Amino acid sequence: MKDIFKSLLAFLGFVLCFTSCERDTPHLTIGLQGNYYMYRMQTNRFVPGYTGDAYRWLLILPDGTDSLLSTEHTYCFLPKDEGVYNIRFQIIDSKNPYTHDMQVTVMHELVEYSPYISRVLEYRPAPGQFVNEMPLCEEGDTEETMRRKVEDNISGRNNVMITLGGFGGYVTFGFDHTVMNVKGEKDFLILGNAFYELTDPDNPGGSSEPGIVMVAFDKNQNGVPDDDEWYELAGSEYYKPETTKNYEITYFRPDKDKTPIPDETGNITDQTYIKWTDNYGDDGYIQKIRYNKQDYFPKWISGDKLTFRGTKLKDNGVDQSGYGAYWVLYAYGWGYADNRTNNETDLISFDIDWAVDSDGNKVHLPGIDFVRVYTAVNQTCGWIGETSTEILGARDLHIYAPGDTLPEIDYQLKKKVNRKYKQF
Repeated sequence: MKDIFKSLLAFLGFVLCFTSCERDTPHLTIGLQGNYYMYRMQTNRFVPGYTGDAYRWLLILPDGTDSLLSTEHTYCFLPKDEGVYNIRFQIIDSKNPYTHDMQVTVMHELVEYSPYISRVLEYRPAPGQFVNEMPLCEEGDTEETMRRKVEDNISGRNNVMITLGGFGGYVTFGFDHTVMNVKGEKDFLILGNAFYELTDPDNPGGSSEPGIVMVAFDKNQNGVPDDDEWYELAGSEYYKPETTKNYEITYFRPDKDKTPIPDETGNITDQTYIKWTDNYGDDGYIQKIRYNKQDYFPKWISGDKLTFRGTKLKDNGVDQSGYGAYWVLYAYGWGYADNRTNNETDLISFDIDWAVDSDGNKVHLPGIDFVRVYTAVNQTCGWIGETSTEILGARDLHIYAPGDTLPEIDYQLKKKVNRKYKQF
């Protein structure tokens, strides 16, 4: 009996020693598996359990050669196409080098992806003449209920217009998959309600209310744009000297007992309705016009002021009459929402490769999970009011369904929009 007990102790000691030695060896099967199964246009974030001096993620090609994927410790694998992918991870380390091979099988999704917006994550408009109307804010509405209303309006093929208000007002939305960055191709488009007047067809303009587009990749794969970095898509005006970077504006909620100051025509019912100041020492007002009598400051947002930051484009509105009767908002070249008409598909489409960081340096993103659009000009055009970006919807240009066609614009409140181009 004593001999059996000694033998058992010896065996347990061997097991403990073996286990301890295993912990000292960089054996990564805990952090990385040998086989993975995933759907296309979804991200698998590989997180190794050990560290070293340097790292390499390689795609092993059918002929045995390799292609470098990343040199980061963690790697987000985002495949566009179905198939079997052989990936090799290497720890480059003088003491504990390590190589781990994986096979990733990429399958077609069980439920076909939609090319259209599937969710709205944020809606925060700046004050404007259609705010609290598009969508309608009702008694008891909160940020969450308004978010849901916006989601109902612009998701799928609904295409019901929403407004972003004055400079900085924004909406953030996403799809039911990651929008792929396909080299040499436009990746997604955004529908607005821009249209042109007909007096000067060689110089397109009319109602062009440009919105800057920003994108983010869900690097931490938690489904929300929290710690993920945002990148601006640099449009035709980005590098021009008249474009203002790091612009900041603050709007102040008007006193409900304020005495309105109308203009002499009666088209502007309060010239000093909502005051704003900016970080350049300038100030001004969102004026109230006679066509929209509701509150312009978002009623569901608490607090007495709203602050927005971003890139500001130069004013694009011109009073063609010379006496305030006929305003034309001229279109910029490309790269902005609600800037070109919806039948100009190429000019309302966006390439993820236009992304730049906060210093203006180009960045490469494998795809994007979140899109944010904000009004890009701080401009009031007399009796037609402030310039505000409007959005109808968006779609991924790499996803198609049988019989799929681009949705046609729905000119909600068409009469109110068209009034801007009728002399009074």
